[in-house]
Amino acid sequence: MPELPEVETITRVIEPQIRKLQINHISVYRPEIIAHPGAEDFCRRLTGQIFDHMERRGKYLIIALKSGDRIILHLRMTGRLLITPADCPIEKHTHLVIRMSNDRELHFCDTRRFGRFWLLASGETDTYSGIEKLGIEPLSANLSAEHLYNQLGKRKKSIKECLMDQSVIAGIGNIYSDEILFTSKIYPACPACSLTWEEWSRLAEVIPQCLSFFIRKNAITPEEYFQTNGQEYRNTPFLQVYGHENEPCPFCKTPLRRIVIGGRSSTFCPCCQKSTIIA
Repeated sequence: MPELPEVETITRVIEPQIRKLQINHISVYRPEIIAHPGAEDFCRRLTGQIFDHMERRGKYLIIALKSGDRIILHLRMTGRLLITPADCPIEKHTHLVIRMSNDRELHFCDTRRFGRFWLLASGETDTYSGIEKLGIEPLSANLSAEHLYNQLGKRKKSIKECLMDQSVIAGIGNIYSDEILFTSKIYPACPACSLTWEEWSRLAEVIPQCLSFFIRKNAITPEEYFQTNGQEYRNTPFLQVYGHENEPCPFCKTPLRRIVIGGRSSTFCPCCQKSTIIA
């Protein structure tokens, strides 16, 4: 699933290409991807509207329209957005096509069909998408050791699971929780309530640093993005632990280990991330 750095990359690539353009026509090939208000109303209400800007909230994309209406999109596991020429062949698993006033198209592709769109009218309360339940943005200046402790300091769940709780911190998933905990030298399975103040302070410092680093490494031009069908992300060579089970730790050379926490895999260094818990 795309996490915050990937969704931020998509926003930065797509937003300049749709800004101020009018929606001339919409084709929905899989009506179930329109979660609200329904595919027919979605197309009718959007046709003729003008894109204003696009932004990210956690793992969600928000496309604001000149009217004040807004489209909310969650890519889920395999969703992708592409800007293509109007005469570009529609690839397999394309479920929505928006024809724009510059004769280019915005395509939504999704192999597993879990991605969802919501269209909210100007001033309409969002009781549909779940975006209103999101916690703090991890790049916010308000993310502090005190905030993390107040939200998580009494929880018995693992710190790995807590970091992925979208109602506490928006946008962190399996990949970057591993990277954050490795950099913070915190064992992923330790209960959040067992962390010291020093560890909360390290987390508050590392979370925005780590995510900002991968956003920078993900940087890609619109041309490169199009050529790779929106699947080219450049974080992989820079991941220190995620996906590197049994490889040497980048710092101490101890083989990295993989464990399962809350049904999700977690890779860590047993030396740099020491634990008093028997894993």
